[in-house]
Amino acid sequence: MANLMGVTNPVPNYDGANNNRVASATVKPTDTTVQNIPDATQVGRSDARTEANGAKNTLQPGVHRYDSNLQFYLQVLREAPDVQEEMARAINGLRGQISAPGLSEGIAQEMAGSLQMLHLDADGFRKFFLRQMEAGNRFSGPLLSLLRQEYQKMSGENVHRAILLFLKRYSDFSSSEHIANNLSMLLKQLCEHMPKSWAGRLVEMSAQLENGLKAGSREENLKLLQSKIMPYLAAYVERTHDMGTARKLISLLMLNVTRYENGDEKGLLMAFRQLSGYNDFLSGLNKLDDAALLKLLKDNSFTQAVSEDVFARRFAQLSAKALRGEFGSQAKEAFQEILRAILLNESVYMPLRHGIIPMEWENKMVYAEYWVDPDAEKSQGHNSAKGGSGKAQFLFKMDVQDLGFLELAIASQEEQVDLEVYGPAKLAEHQALVAEDLRSILEDHGLKGKNIRVAKAEKPLAITDVFPGLFEGKRSVNVKI
Repeated sequence: MANLMGVTNPVPNYDGANNNRVASATVKPTDTTVQNIPDATQVGRSDARTEANGAKNTLQPGVHRYDSNLQFYLQVLREAPDVQEEMARAINGLRGQISAPGLSEGIAQEMAGSLQMLHLDADGFRKFFLRQMEAGNRFSGPLLSLLRQEYQKMSGENVHRAILLFLKRYSDFSSSEHIANNLSMLLKQLCEHMPKSWAGRLVEMSAQLENGLKAGSREENLKLLQSKIMPYLAAYVERTHDMGTARKLISLLMLNVTRYENGDEKGLLMAFRQLSGYNDFLSGLNKLDDAALLKLLKDNSFTQAVSEDVFARRFAQLSAKALRGEFGSQAKEAFQEILRAILLNESVYMPLRHGIIPMEWENKMVYAEYWVDPDAEKSQGHNSAKGGSGKAQFLFKMDVQDLGFLELAIASQEEQVDLEVYGPAKLAEHQALVAEDLRSILEDHGLKGKNIRVAKAEKPLAITDVFPGLFEGKRSVNVKI
């Protein structure tokens, strides 16, 4: 009961002036005492601390955001590692390891072969770049282009959902080989992180699944996964209450099992046939028989580019061995940063095509990273991106041996090209000559250099400056909590 009369003896730290003071309305960041929630419309901390920044200081470094996943992603993107520097460190580390004593002959040959792939001439670079672009566009080909047009023309929510469902199945269908490899890899890792009393039986079932994956018998593989392997793993978790690495691997395995089932040919064809009831055009597409439809989905520029993309496969193999520490600590750290940057640029919040290009051109090493927006919107930021509909935008960041760091911001619409080049001081000293050479190169390829600028680089270009639509989140989901 409250001591209204104050007749009892004072209790230390309870009665007196300290307990009767007027509370300040300003909450100090270091004050962890419980405060009332200042805004009932938002979920806040019990102590009303305000680490979540507003829009004015969106990308302030060193402060985590809680109000927007998109803004937090942009903050992490700005703090991403320098890929050009990390690629140089990785390749130099590989070169140093080749001549290091004690390295096995097989590993040395593999590393030397990978480095030999970096030697490119003009024609080799053109093929390499186009192959990378095509391999990154899964939804290519005449059939998928027609579906994309219908999706844009039709406004019904049901037809949009049906098309997206088909595309989701197609994504898993076209990734069947990759998903199968994930299943094998995860099961092998699970066997290593489980007690021997449980791992023995899993090894036997994994070997059976491996044979089925090689044979391509999807139905039998799914039956083995769903009726034997997954129940066995569920019993293991129930009995052992394993909450460590094995539990995480099981979660990843369940995800890949779902995708493996979703990529079935029958389900893919059924999802496509269900589109026929929405309009005459989609009904006309459904006149294709199953064999013709599967041929259109299998034989396109994406599948061809993936099968010919030797660099991506070799890079994945090198990365796996480097992360295991087979090439030394320097290469391991560099590959970790490169992969972190690649995964960051493959986020659902990144509506741009991203790629890396390490190459050796005329005995000079070039380490490049690029971003492409084939559907650039009207820019409000960078000068190189003035434009509107139908404009494509590019940003290249490259480190050229004996020259230095270069940045190219390109915006093109039909044959009109705006080009800005930022580089070291020795490049800016001859800016008029360089600009004229660039204009001549564009003319040789049937393009017109509308605005060409060559200047000294004052500070690195931010992605959000060249692609302001990314910052505004116009084509991203801005999730707030």
